[in-house]
Amino acid sequence: MVSGPILVVILLGAIAFIVWATGKARMNAFLVLLIAALAVGLLARKPPPVPQVNELGQTVPGLIDVIATGFGNTLASIGIVIVAGTIIGFILEKTGGALVLAQAMLKLVGKSRSPLAMALAGYVVSIPVFCDSGFVILSPLNKALSQSSGISLGVLGTALSMGLYATHTMVPPTPGPIAAAGTLGADLGLVILFGLIASLPATIAGWIYATRVGSRYDIRPKSGVTYEELVRKFGHLPGTFESFLPLLTPIVLIALRSVAMFKSNPLGVGLFRDILVFIGHPIFALLLGVYFAMRLAPKINKEVYGDWVAEAIEASAVILVITAAGGAFGAVLKATGVGEYLGEILSRYHLGIFLPFIIAAAIKTAQGSSTVSLITTSAIVAPLLANLGFDSSMGRVLATLAIGAGSMVVSHANDSYFWVVSQFSEMDVNTAYKLQTGGTLVTGLVAIATIGIMSLIFLG
Repeated sequence: MVSGPILVVILLGAIAFIVWATGKARMNAFLVLLIAALAVGLLARKPPPVPQVNELGQTVPGLIDVIATGFGNTLASIGIVIVAGTIIGFILEKTGGALVLAQAMLKLVGKSRSPLAMALAGYVVSIPVFCDSGFVILSPLNKALSQSSGISLGVLGTALSMGLYATHTMVPPTPGPIAAAGTLGADLGLVILFGLIASLPATIAGWIYATRVGSRYDIRPKSGVTYEELVRKFGHLPGTFESFLPLLTPIVLIALRSVAMFKSNPLGVGLFRDILVFIGHPIFALLLGVYFAMRLAPKINKEVYGDWVAEAIEASAVILVITAAGGAFGAVLKATGVGEYLGEILSRYHLGIFLPFIIAAAIKTAQGSSTVSLITTSAIVAPLLANLGFDSSMGRVLATLAIGAGSMVVSHANDSYFWVVSQFSEMDVNTAYKLQTGGTLVTGLVAIATIGIMSLIFLG
């Protein structure tokens, strides 16, 4: 049997390999995570390479069985949810629903406060839409507002980016938070509720950073149209209420289900509770969101329920297999026993909720992908939950959010989102480091500070 300290060395080596392979060598994270799972299992010699019978006559699964089971269990728990969430976001892009959400934020705070409006628009849009896609979709609106208001594109771009990033990393149904919640066994409804709360101060901090620091860089769009011209150019847009429905329906239903399932039965027992538990299941709730998203199209035809859905499924496939590979890696880590050993050691240092944040931030900064950081860190942290005092319903939720906050820190040149923001906001690289990289550091720190306060309140 391999000793505890050697297991930690193996784990650190696996993390270093993941960072190098995905960041430097540009290997696909799916292959990297599976290779890491195999290597850890073989070096740790637990689980055994092939199935064995222990002294109690029980069959101990072999390494390949553990990997396959971890992969399959992850897909079973969150696969449909990820696909449905991706479809909703894709249809919001295609129909102009995302632009309508941004318009609603503009009407709420006024064009004179355009940076705040764009930060809030990002906060809303990135719940179902990937932050990269959301920035591309809303970038013409950013340029139009800069043209009309005279506000630097650096301010508007940074404000939008921070709002998008906050909910992208902490609020399902974006795939990263869903994957982390599934790996840690966190209640999805509570992750949504507390993720929305934790990401709001982070968004506000990002907006303040954008206005204070971004205003030092006077960036004017080289070309563009005014806000009014943009809306006219887009043509027919769906209604505001209809555009919010695909987003709000699953969030509200999933949240109500979580409340209904509290041990105190605050919504009673019987048929009403059973109905809420059924319709609030993430799979049903998100499929209902897909239905409302399809209704945004001027006409529901083969293009909508065939081509658009097919494109969304293709886009979600990469996330699905990477998430499942992360589940396989986590299953092997759990079988080695490194979690129990590491938990005992780390619990002496009282890092608490900051440990998942630190691990996620280190992986994010080193290899660039927030989604890979969320998936990998949740696999590492899952075996530590009991030893760190997070083995309760609320503890799992806060650990998920702490990983999400860490996966924001920091966005720089190895992150595709860094280049999306800089190129669409017409920033040079040095300016992007000051605005995008500095902004993600601030938002991540504010997010973990908020989560730390939550842990004091709910975990004592």
